[in-house]
Amino acid sequence: MALSWKVVYGGRTPPPGAVVRPDERLSWGRTVGLGAQHVVAMFGATFVFPIIMGLNPQLAIMMSGVATICFLLIVKGAVPSYLGTSASFVGGVVAIRAQGGDSADVTGAILVAGVVLALCGVLIHYLGAVVLYRVLPPVVTGAVVMLIGFNLAPVVADVYWPQDQWIALIVMTAVILMAVGLRGFLGRIAIFVGLVFGYALSWLFDRMFGQITSPDGTGEVVTRDRVNFDGVREADWLGFPKETFVNSQGAEVAGWHLPSFSVTFILLVLPAVIALIAENAGHVKAVAEMTDKDLDPVMGKAIAADGVGTVIATSVGGSPTTTYAENIGVMAATRVYSTAAYYVAALVAILFGFSPKFGALIAATPGGVLGGITVVLYGMIGLLGARIWIENRVDFANPVNLVPVSAGIIIAIGDTSLEITDDFVLSGIALGTIVTIVAYHLARAVAPPHLREGGAVLTVGPPGVHEVDDDPPSETPRDERG
Repeated sequence: MALSWKVVYGGRTPPPGAVVRPDERLSWGRTVGLGAQHVVAMFGATFVFPIIMGLNPQLAIMMSGVATICFLLIVKGAVPSYLGTSASFVGGVVAIRAQGGDSADVTGAILVAGVVLALCGVLIHYLGAVVLYRVLPPVVTGAVVMLIGFNLAPVVADVYWPQDQWIALIVMTAVILMAVGLRGFLGRIAIFVGLVFGYALSWLFDRMFGQITSPDGTGEVVTRDRVNFDGVREADWLGFPKETFVNSQGAEVAGWHLPSFSVTFILLVLPAVIALIAENAGHVKAVAEMTDKDLDPVMGKAIAADGVGTVIATSVGGSPTTTYAENIGVMAATRVYSTAAYYVAALVAILFGFSPKFGALIAATPGGVLGGITVVLYGMIGLLGARIWIENRVDFANPVNLVPVSAGIIIAIGDTSLEITDDFVLSGIALGTIVTIVAYHLARAVAPPHLREGGAVLTVGPPGVHEVDDDPPSETPRDERG
């Protein structure tokens, strides 16, 4: 049963090297403490990315808890994971807003992507994980993840960084130093620590140097405080997030809302589905390795559950979800894989979501701080694609891999457009993803046998790789770690 756990080690701290499996738990006091660690691990990214996408961080935190509970129930506790805000949709969301879309358009497009992700998960569940490895080999998934990240570079340069270049530079430097200099758990949440540091530094700069004159989030040059707590003072301590509204300056303030749907905007976010499939597959493989259990039979369920979580969250105006590597890192450090801790974390997140003052505090994050953080985050997203290539030994001496991928990445980074009709244009991430997938399989189809033989390394994630031959289909795991 997904909601019952065996108490092990008398509920006390396990001996060195011992593990607590997903269907086991320690005492509830220790389990609550472990759940709190998971909250801290997911917290930074889960509220930073909604801010970047112009969505409500308070609602995102709340719905991440709801989505996590749904995920655990769907996989019946087999895959301990937390569903936080996904970064994969940021590029598509930026493109939607650049074309005049509002928050309802954003969540509507992502909701459809969640449905597609769930359907892909169902298909993988019934056809087997080998289908996933064939259609989306790492050369493709790595390229899609890379182009999603690097397509966001102009957002840093044009929106966040100019708001306060010196704060952005200091925060960027601090995040880099903390990510490599801090030990243990603090190093894993360097982005969150950097945000807190930047927030405090911006407040200090206001007291030391006074107001700043620079572009705001709309690009208009204004004189203002770096940190403005007016919204925080006015917000209630307890309550559900307010409905989306337009403030006196004509800017949209995101809250709960119903989604709206546009085919053009949906196409802009669909490429993120590929990134999420790769991400979920890697996370399931990582959990499988840590728990010493074959989780390929529930791979499809996990991907479908992530899609369901995204649908539920965006149906009320929340942010898209994905399984979090940060929380997998917590499990690796503690060797406690109990899903009971994840249920605790989810309930804590839901409670946080009922504090509008908390949401207002997050929403007041200075633009310069986001500039310093996003320059690191967006680059990291892009380089995760390179990590997929490296871990799976993608051979770029082979033109079947090199040529189509290079074309797709440049199209996405350069935001190249293809005008289909006067009202329908493919560009940026969407066009780059289509070119990468279609061109890769086309190139593979026409390539001579010596460029196609030997199988393709097809799994994402640290536990190893799978080699799949063209005929007949087979799957042979090989341990990559030595």
